[in-house]
Amino acid sequence: MMNRRSITRLVTLGAVAALAVSTLAGCGAGGGDSADGSVNLTFWHNSTTGDGKAYWQQTADDFEAEHPGVTIEIQAIQNEDMDGKLQTALNSGDAPDIFMARGGGKLAAVVEAGQVQDLTDALSDDTKAALGEASLAALSVDDKVYGVPSSVLPGGIYYSKDLFAQAGITETPTTFDELSDGVDKLKAAGIAPIALGAKDAWPAAHWYYFFVLRECSQDVVAALATDPSFSDECFLRAGEDLADFAATEPYNNGFLTTTAQQGAGSSAGLVANHKAAMELMGAWDPGVIASLTPDEQPLADLGWFPFPAVDGGDGDAGAMMGGVDGYSCHVDAPKECAEFLEFASQKQQQEAYAQAFVTLPANKDAQGVVTDPALQEVLASYNDAPYVSVWLDTLLGQNVGNALNVGVVDLLAGKGDAQGIVDAVEDAIKKG
Repeated sequence: MMNRRSITRLVTLGAVAALAVSTLAGCGAGGGDSADGSVNLTFWHNSTTGDGKAYWQQTADDFEAEHPGVTIEIQAIQNEDMDGKLQTALNSGDAPDIFMARGGGKLAAVVEAGQVQDLTDALSDDTKAALGEASLAALSVDDKVYGVPSSVLPGGIYYSKDLFAQAGITETPTTFDELSDGVDKLKAAGIAPIALGAKDAWPAAHWYYFFVLRECSQDVVAALATDPSFSDECFLRAGEDLADFAATEPYNNGFLTTTAQQGAGSSAGLVANHKAAMELMGAWDPGVIASLTPDEQPLADLGWFPFPAVDGGDGDAGAMMGGVDGYSCHVDAPKECAEFLEFASQKQQQEAYAQAFVTLPANKDAQGVVTDPALQEVLASYNDAPYVSVWLDTLLGQNVGNALNVGVVDLLAGKGDAQGIVDAVEDAIKKG
């Protein structure tokens, strides 16, 4: 889930081990007002290298220049470590002032715990209008805004146009029969069809999420946010669909030990270096792939198509799933926290964000800078989608979401089945 989700799954390269323990300790606590009137804000994000990391530093510097006396201490944390570290910090009362918001059950949990500020009245009407109701709703609970969106991250399948042409594939698949035919052609051409970073679990779970999106009705998926249950038969069918597709062996060799975004051997790295033809991922993927090409430039032949339709499914073939990444303020953060998030949401900052991360900015006024062909295809489908769901693990919350992701990996590893996924989720729901 750039997230997975998440998030998120943004440009999250580099090793967390490189972060010194002393640095972690020094930046972990929230800031606040000082006796001399100065204000110190602590800020955790997940962009550990490259243009994304530089973007946040520049944005913080620009904000500080406009707000004398305010200092922002930034800590970049590897995406896969973010949720656990943040939860620990929140539980220990040592949380940063500014932290990532992923929506769904995860946001609802910190709201219920009283750990996050209501930002509804902190944002100007102009900023709310530019961000739009849909993205703000993704970071709202009970009609109150608890997070400020920075990017919209719908998922789909990224692919190499050159490798498709090499395999004789002339059209992007719109059904699973067509996708399976493409897998066969790629194998025949000696090309790994689909890269999958199952070691990180959430990329593997994406495949199940999208089968759910196609098999289950909009109402069934939406109900998971308020009354979580996998009792509808569509959740079992989604697992069976995944098992059937996995049996065709579409994924790269060693996919169970492949990471998602860390280095040339990751699933994104395999696509970046033309070692695999496709990857199912969110809209942060072009940026991650660009950071892993030999010249660290965007992959020139990168294309995108929606997750194919499933015969007989109750979900709309045009529906999309993905995340809205953003940032929240800890309940005890100074007012400058909300002011920083408002500042980072403006057109100029959001244009820079889109260029730094090679992704889709949340501010609609800034989306004109999106020139990557694959992202333009994503944006067109997103704007035409009849509805958009957040990632299932985000929707279900951390504990249930983790159980779901583990169940999917077990299925792909041959240690579980479709019923096992349903049972794991139902058990996790009962435990709360």
